[in-house]
Amino acid sequence: MERYEERFLIAAGIVLLLFLGALAYSAFAMHIVLPSAHGMIHYSADRPLRLVLRKTPPFDNPGVREVSPGRYEVVIVAYAWQFVPDEIEVPAGAEVTFMGTSADVIHGFFIPGTRINTMLIPGEVSEFTYRFAKPGKYLLLCHEYCGQLHHTMHADVVVK
Repeated sequence: MERYEERFLIAAGIVLLLFLGALAYSAFAMHIVLPSAHGMIHYSADRPLRLVLRKTPPFDNPGVREVSPGRYEVVIVAYAWQFVPDEIEVPAGAEVTFMGTSADVIHGFFIPGTRINTMLIPGEVSEFTYRFAKPGKYLLLCHEYCGQLHHTMHADVVVK
């Protein structure tokens, strides 16, 4: 019986080392990191978040901006059952930095076929960068249940 236990412990140790190696490789060699909050928007009961966002740059003017040749910034605000803007147009191959937040409840930010997958939390600024290699129309979905009309919450990312 001891031989089986010893073999099991050795196999478990090898699997653990393989998992740790895969984690280290993805983090350091492939530069894959978890998205993190890049700021907070402070609001209170007498200053609701929806009103504060209307006066807080860059969320007071959501949309697409070219920040330098080949680099774009997309500012997006999630409201109950809609993304503003609801259509985002960027060129293929450009580096696109998304900066988003939610005005009411937790929303998802997911583009199938890409590695874009995060949450938009009220008052928290989420920021992440992606490069769309192929032209096409990508669907931006909310993947966090946000209420009765959650299934209607989407936007289009048009890559030309």
